Amino acid sequence: MSQKYSLFAERAGQLQERGIRRKEALMLVAAKTAVPLEGEWLEAFWCEDCQATKWYHIRKSESVYQLSLAPAELWQQATGVINPHRNPSVGEFTFRQSQVIGGNSIKDFWVIN
Repeated sequence: MSQKYSLFAERAGQLQERGIRRKEALMLVAAKTAVPLEGEWLEAFWCEDCQATKWYHIRKSESVYQLSLAPAELWQQATGVINPHRNPSVGEFTFRQSQVIGGNSIKDFWVIN
């Protein structure tokens, strides 16, 4: 249903959780601000049973895919995606405008003469 949104790690602990040794993880994070996580991404799928969009954390190793519902903390590690659990203080108009590709949504503005 959606494109794949790549994940990255910005702390050594996030790399250690994925099997990288502590020393290597510390060196990677020190050398780069964000380390891309190969074979991991967030993606949305349509659920026929519940008639809703569900976001999943997908891990691919060789030819095996592991899917799990995307936990909230992963949204902070994704690139180019807007968190679906948005800040409730953001108004509906502002949220809608942030979703517009290219920012050319003139239909929400009315000219009054």
